[in-house]
Amino acid sequence: MAMIKTKIDMNSPSKQIRIILVMMFLISSISYAQVKVTIKGKVQDEKGAPILGATVFLNNNQGNVTDENGVYRITNVTPGSYNITASFLGYTSQTKFNIIVKSKGNPSFDFVLKESNEELEEVVLSNQNKISRPRETPLSTQSLSAVEIATYPGGNNDVVRVAQTFPGVSPSVGGFRNDLIIRGGAPNETVYYLDGMEIPNINHFATQGSAGGPVGLLNVSFINDVTLSTSAFGAQYDNPLSGVLQFKQRDGNREHLATNIRVSATDAAFTLEGPLFKREQKESKTSFLLSVRRSYLQALFELIGLPIRPNYWDYQYKLSHEIDGYNNLYVLGLGSIDDFTVEAPNEFDEEAQLILDQAPFIDQKTNSIGISWNRRFKDGSGFMQTTLSNNRLKNIFTTYQDSQNETGVIFRNDAVEYETKLRYQLTKFVNDWKLTGGFNTQYSYYKNNTINNTDNIFFTTEIDFVKYGLFANATKSFFNDKLDLSFGFRTDSDGFTEASLLDTFSPRISLSYEFIEDWRVSSTIGRYYKLPPYTILGFRDNSGNLINQDSKYTQSNHYVLGLQYTPTPATIVSLEGFYKQYDDYPVSVLDQVSLANKGADFEVIGSEDVETVGKGRSYGLEFQYQQKLTNNFYAIFSYTYFFSEFTGFDRSEYVPSVWDSRHLISFVGGYKLKKNWEISSRYRFAGKTPFVPTDLNQTLITYPEISLDYSRLGEVKLNTFSQLDARVDKKWNYTKWSLNVFLEVQNILAQDIPLPPEYGLTRDNQGNIITPISLTEIPQDSGIPIPSIGIVVDF
Repeated sequence: MAMIKTKIDMNSPSKQIRIILVMMFLISSISYAQVKVTIKGKVQDEKGAPILGATVFLNNNQGNVTDENGVYRITNVTPGSYNITASFLGYTSQTKFNIIVKSKGNPSFDFVLKESNEELEEVVLSNQNKISRPRETPLSTQSLSAVEIATYPGGNNDVVRVAQTFPGVSPSVGGFRNDLIIRGGAPNETVYYLDGMEIPNINHFATQGSAGGPVGLLNVSFINDVTLSTSAFGAQYDNPLSGVLQFKQRDGNREHLATNIRVSATDAAFTLEGPLFKREQKESKTSFLLSVRRSYLQALFELIGLPIRPNYWDYQYKLSHEIDGYNNLYVLGLGSIDDFTVEAPNEFDEEAQLILDQAPFIDQKTNSIGISWNRRFKDGSGFMQTTLSNNRLKNIFTTYQDSQNETGVIFRNDAVEYETKLRYQLTKFVNDWKLTGGFNTQYSYYKNNTINNTDNIFFTTEIDFVKYGLFANATKSFFNDKLDLSFGFRTDSDGFTEASLLDTFSPRISLSYEFIEDWRVSSTIGRYYKLPPYTILGFRDNSGNLINQDSKYTQSNHYVLGLQYTPTPATIVSLEGFYKQYDDYPVSVLDQVSLANKGADFEVIGSEDVETVGKGRSYGLEFQYQQKLTNNFYAIFSYTYFFSEFTGFDRSEYVPSVWDSRHLISFVGGYKLKKNWEISSRYRFAGKTPFVPTDLNQTLITYPEISLDYSRLGEVKLNTFSQLDARVDKKWNYTKWSLNVFLEVQNILAQDIPLPPEYGLTRDNQGNIITPISLTEIPQDSGIPIPSIGIVVDF
């Protein structure tokens, strides 16, 4: 799969780019009537109560105040890009930067204002709408709005791919997968939450035992904002070791039906939203969001002669119902249907033959569904959230000796795993303290039939058990909001392993102090635990024995110290030092290496004999500069210098991991031009990264199965990764519909993408294997620009 992009011949990409740009300029010359629109939203406090009389205004000074329901409307707004601010006496103002107002398809722009403890004079005179972070997690937390995601250069409207450019996140090998490799941790160390519902799989063709894949599941049209925490995690989240990625969805339109159509380089998505059970009232109490997406990669790859046929569907929905002014009910759903096969090309090509030989067959289905009840207490003392959900994964992963004829099974994983979860979270406000507590419980089921002819492993397994956890947290600000204190804990156990609630007790504390105006120093310390994946827990030897049942929860201790400066309300500069310490990490008995070095490829992780005896550490410094939309310009730049090392069975010998690139640079910026034109770019850099070399002698025996020599990890490194992407957007607004057309070019400088050497059997020009058989390195041409065009229509 690393060769998918490298194989595509674009036939003079620069010429295609010029043609597309000319078409966009010609379309833009067509005149259209200037339209005015109304935007709306809701303003409420941290407890969920609507705020009457709050002022909401755009940066062109258009504005209005909220009614008794906290709802505002601003009329006669010209479509374009704005910053919008909500303020109310006694509360800290909040600004949403870079909102895009269209003639059709505008979401609700909602605000949650926090009470301010500062004196009245300070509230009036100081800028309170500066970029801020949650008091519970004042460090290592980043957020992006829906607009920033949708217009992200190189993101292709993929929410997870956009998150890869957050500070401290490494690009995957070759840069083509959605693995979140955070501050030197493995891809399976991050957990994902959608409106408070945990979702284990967020990618098509996901790696079982991990979570990465080449294409994200989530529809950007649903997203309100995305937040990534990379070291300080709230106590309500179970199983994170390196990150928590939270997706907040918007509600559907409560007034009228609306449609969104997105066509990109790889797929097309259709989204429908609107009210349900609406009678004579202006707004219904019930709304829905529904989308279906279909790929056409299989047709594209057939057209250009690639042997792979990735085919996927996904669907997403949200039903929102306001029971009364204090109770809301939500039904959420997300699923996918994936089919990855191969087909021999008409003419022999050594790169295509390599893919044909080694590509897996993947038949994968996922489904997540949940119902959530949010209740706000009438006395204004707090709120609660109760969520019941179910996740299901069906994964048939097969490699063949003869992929063309699908004969000679080398490896087959036929697995089903599902979880039914109940989560309850209570938040109370008592004498300026914010107190949060709750519990979660889940029923887990895992079944697998595995054939592994390479390693002579054959087993059928079926396990089920109950997992449960408790958590609590307290937060308070002191000295007129100058000092923030937050501390809490969580603990987990289950009915399968030997871990008790005391074994996984995980305290955490954070402090943040504004020692000079606009300067803040923060520190967090926390311990976190993760249950090994079901592939490890359910593994059996050939005699049917569960040999990994004694596995321990993986432990990670995080220590972070940071300095933050906010010179303007729209600008933040920060410097953080971090240290992550791992213990009880799973180590492969077969390969004698930490499983932290696996998980970023098309494979199954953990279905083998392991011992949870490994250690690890990742530490470094991270600098970030971020400017929200100001004077038509926005940007975020970050640099991370870090080390990532793990041990095998020898706990005293640390070896650089396959994520140990030492240097990470990320830049994203854009400029708003007149007449709704926008240009933006993204640049990513990673230093030389260790990789596991191929064991050529063993591979010659097992081919097309590739055998890696993990004993040589750290001896060889890939070249540096460097990629610049660019994007041009143009928007049109008509009375009944709006249009956005964008041109995107990935790797615009045609720089080679570093990939490990690939080996195939030596063949003649007709594709016949030369005897005696031998291996030859297949050249990889990855340094080409990849242009694409996308269209977004709202009506």
